[in-house]
Amino acid sequence: MRPQLVIVGAGPRGTGLLERIAANAPELYGGSGLDIHFVDPHPPGGGRIWRQAQSPLLWMNSHAEDVTMFTDDTVTMDGPVREGPTLHEWARLDGGTFADRQLQGRYLRWVYERALAGLPEGVVVHHHARRALRVSGPGEGRQQVWLEGRQRPLLADLVVLALGHLDAELDVDQAELAAYAREHDLVHLPPDFTADTDLSPLRPGEPVLVRGFGLAFVDLMVLLTEGRGGRYEGDTYVPSGREPVLYVGSRRGVPYHSKIGYDWTGDRPPLPRFFGPAEVEALLAKPEGFDFRRDVWPLVEKELGFAHYHRLFTAHPGRTAMAWADFEEKYAAAAGSDETRALVAAAVPDPADRLDLTTLDHPLEGVRYASHEAFQEGLRAYVEGDLSRRHDPSYSADLGVFLGLLSVYGQIVRLGNVGSWWHGFFSYLASGPPGPRLRQMLALSRAGLLKFVGADMTVSAEDGVFRATSPTVPGYSVEARALVEARLPEPTVGRARDSLLRELHADGATETPEGLLRVDPGDGRVLDRAGRPHPRRFALGPYTDARTPGAFTRPRTGGPAFRQNDATARAVLGFLGASLEKELTR
Repeated sequence: MRPQLVIVGAGPRGTGLLERIAANAPELYGGSGLDIHFVDPHPPGGGRIWRQAQSPLLWMNSHAEDVTMFTDDTVTMDGPVREGPTLHEWARLDGGTFADRQLQGRYLRWVYERALAGLPEGVVVHHHARRALRVSGPGEGRQQVWLEGRQRPLLADLVVLALGHLDAELDVDQAELAAYAREHDLVHLPPDFTADTDLSPLRPGEPVLVRGFGLAFVDLMVLLTEGRGGRYEGDTYVPSGREPVLYVGSRRGVPYHSKIGYDWTGDRPPLPRFFGPAEVEALLAKPEGFDFRRDVWPLVEKELGFAHYHRLFTAHPGRTAMAWADFEEKYAAAAGSDETRALVAAAVPDPADRLDLTTLDHPLEGVRYASHEAFQEGLRAYVEGDLSRRHDPSYSADLGVFLGLLSVYGQIVRLGNVGSWWHGFFSYLASGPPGPRLRQMLALSRAGLLKFVGADMTVSAEDGVFRATSPTVPGYSVEARALVEARLPEPTVGRARDSLLRELHADGATETPEGLLRVDPGDGRVLDRAGRPHPRRFALGPYTDARTPGAFTRPRTGGPAFRQNDATARAVLGFLGASLEKELTR
């Protein structure tokens, strides 16, 4: 008679769901008992990515004060707010600290244990330190969750997939490079969570090509330098002699922008303004559907511009040539990008104070260097300029854009599938590395252990080696016997190495054109090919088309992940409570 809930994945998302179950159970679940089964080979709380058993050299890329697992009154949800400490409050750290991931793992374990303690009497949690292989069962009946190494399945009234980052099979290009590496005794390391990658084949002193300039690259850089015994003395890197030489490039050819290194002061921009719930509802109501570039991006661009100029005009009025009230009125009335650009040119004299999202996204577009050495100097200057601006509050309009990005993401989540470009753009601008990591990049570059290849980097496999080129430095190429794909695997259902999702897809679950699992944006129920929600299967996380920004939420920003967790928890409790009542009245 005891209802059974299975949650696959005991990392931050599963832990956050448990917290919401504990918060909502007094209102929605009057049953005498409930068994909750967490299925994850890694310890609950941190899960795989945030487990405590990883290198202490690896940091979070958020300030400790910007990391919370608890709701507040800015979250739009039906359940109760249960406030709790941020990471910096819990760990008694300076708010501006970039904590290591081991500490974050301990925080997550504490959050998990607090959620356990908050469950009503009779609700029991079981942890199964195994992998879930597949889910079977009829839509109107109990589900069977099959576990690795067990002959009998777990029986579940409901199943929630709270998976994090997924391993993936190689795509066509990667498979060809891997086959070439095997044939010619080369090294090809495919996309992976860097902390899990065996880096021992990358030999000291040898060149290594690296595709990817985001956070996975930062981890790789750390593990191959400090992780091999090197150290920093001020702005100088002192090598151990065990480091390889990294040649890094990507589509943009530059690292993600530094985290902003100052606090907000004064009034925040009143967001959302041009892209809020009403605009989202209008997009969802379009009979023919919507196109991101045609229908969504103009609203996003206007919203980010509003956040930028609101801050510029209110905090730095001496750098503007118009009263804010006049500019705001004309900005709202401007029809199209040409009219907006003309208004901005008249009202903001210095081009450095104007928001140019196209140039931000393609900083090396059309830029050419005469030599590889000249490009090294040029990109170091670019990184130094980014660090200077991101730590100078006189450019606090950048922080306005950051707040705009958070607001926009909270709305975009409700649209479902918008393609992969937006998520990459957001991460590049808003989820980059701590400033100290970029300073380390500069030190490694000066030490000759990190070399920049350029934008639109291409890698070919020929003449028994890997060869990288970029139009940024015409005529230049570099050869190496090792290639690292420094990025996480794409979260696609079709190429997931995890049999659980592949079996789910075979059983009727559908995916977007980009390969994301389609879910009901309301409560996370898995959708079939006809768009019908499965009555007993839910999914939350980055592999769904309702993915949210990052693993954690910044306090007092409305947290779309909190909203999703709350909606799913309430749907789960409502279903289980109604089912139990039905059983008792038979």
